[in-house]
This record gives sequence, structure tokens and C-alpha cells, in this order.
Amino acid sequence: MVTREAFHVIPVPTETVNMDLGKSLVIKGELSASEDVMLHGQFEGTISLPNHALSVAPQATINASIEAKVVGIMGAITGSVTARDRIELQATGSMTGDLASPRLVVAEGGCLKGKVDMPPAKAKPAS
Repeated sequence: MVTREAFHVIPVPTETVNMDLGKSLVIKGELSASEDVMLHGQFEGTISLPNHALSVAPQATINASIEAKVVGIMGAITGSVTARDRIELQATGSMTGDLASPRLVVAEGGCLKGKVDMPPAKAKPAS
């Protein structure tokens, strides 16, 4: 049996989530922010959070092209997800579409259907 500890999952830090969009909310369009975002409702369009985290709650349904630093999937996403740091597909999550990230974590029970591209992580500049 594979446990959560075996994956060394680094959860998306919910204590730093600054924008929390409720479960009855339905949005169509473009979402961009300079802060971490938690989606609980329905979203269709594009999401751009290049330096921040996106968390998709278990009851959320997202149909979008997503770009973020970190993406935590506990709900359902259809579309494409590009994460600069990592993508975490949790046990309650499902992803249909293309993923691109240097790191991908899929918990037991997580559903994934699509193409996965794992380019090498970009080196951090020397200090």
C-alpha cells in the first residue's frame, strides 16, 4: 500500500491563500492575480498566476488553460495546466488534458487522462 508519506507531497500552502472563490460562484473569462488563489466553484477560460499557487477545491469544476507556479488539484480540471514548480494531483482530483511541469505528484486515487511533459527545472541563478 502506498501512503501519502511515500510521495513526499508538499501541499499547496493554504495559509497563504489570499483569494478564495466560493463554491456557488460560476466564472467565465480570464483570471489573473498577484496572489495565491483557491477555487471552489466553476470556472471556464484562462487562469494566469505565474508567480503564485492555484488550489482547486474538491467540489470545483474547471475548464481552462492554466499557468501558475504551483497547482494543487483536488477537484476536476479539463484543459491544460502548466506549472513552473510543481503540479499535485490529490486523491480526490481529476485532470483531463495536458500537463507540463518539472515536478508532478499523483496521489493514489487521483485520475489523470492526457499528455504529461516534464521539462527539467530551470536552474536558480547563483547568488
